[in-house]
Amino acid sequence: MNITVTGSLGNIGQHLVKKLVAAGNSVTVISSSEERKAAIESTGAKAAIGAITDVAFLASTFAGADAVYLMTPPNIGFQNIIENTTNVGKAYAEAIKQVGVQRVVMLSSVGADFDGGTGPIAGLHNIEKLYSKLQNVAITFLRAGYFYTNFYKDVPLIKNAGIQGSNFSAATKLPLVHPQDIAAAAAEELQKTASGHAVRYIVSDYVAAADVAKTIGNAIGKPELPWVEFTDDQALQGMTGAGVPQEMAELYTEMGDAIREGKLQGDFEAQGAPLNGDVKIADFAKEFASRF
Repeated sequence: MNITVTGSLGNIGQHLVKKLVAAGNSVTVISSSEERKAAIESTGAKAAIGAITDVAFLASTFAGADAVYLMTPPNIGFQNIIENTTNVGKAYAEAIKQVGVQRVVMLSSVGADFDGGTGPIAGLHNIEKLYSKLQNVAITFLRAGYFYTNFYKDVPLIKNAGIQGSNFSAATKLPLVHPQDIAAAAAEELQKTASGHAVRYIVSDYVAAADVAKTIGNAIGKPELPWVEFTDDQALQGMTGAGVPQEMAELYTEMGDAIREGKLQGDFEAQGAPLNGDVKIADFAKEFASRF
């Protein structure tokens, strides 16, 4: 198969591209950075360097593809983030229509069923709606959980304050996923025959925030590591103080609200809280410890 992958060799792309190439596919990887070309080509894939807002570039790259994997960066521009994310989705959709792509796998998120109140995920909701209007395209929306790798941002907090936390309680259950598991699901979807539009949740583990802290704490030699619930103001100030741009910090605070309220994980639970990833929190804790 001819498969085009967006997202360069990021957290997911690095695993996805290797899987697709190993399976004998002809893979083209889109990146905005010329500096990534050599790394992409070293995997056995072709590199296409250009802007993901350039419809002409996207159309020329999508042309001839049997399937396309689409993702949008989570912090485009650091201002007008939801609008910018949506605009990338519009560019992808226009390119798909122009060249007649028939199979799309989109990286979405738990909580994308809501049109707002979910922080940056609202942009993915907008894109899901855009793609749902595409005709004669088989689309799988991969609604991924909260990335384990996001916990790496807690390293300074653990080292300096001896705690882990966010603006939701220790009892709050988190749908967690590893990029490797997303890559495995995406590779499977891209290579199989499909029709219509479908939502597939990809979550590796579903545990309380307290269990996250306990498991990571045990792995790093801090068995008493607690999960502390912050107020929204504390969470916002903590992020901006750490250098996170104001708008992004506000969106992540809003996402924490949605997690605290159970809104974000509501449809996931309604679908039976399916776990279809291999990497559990205990596995990730070892990975975390190796980089702590």
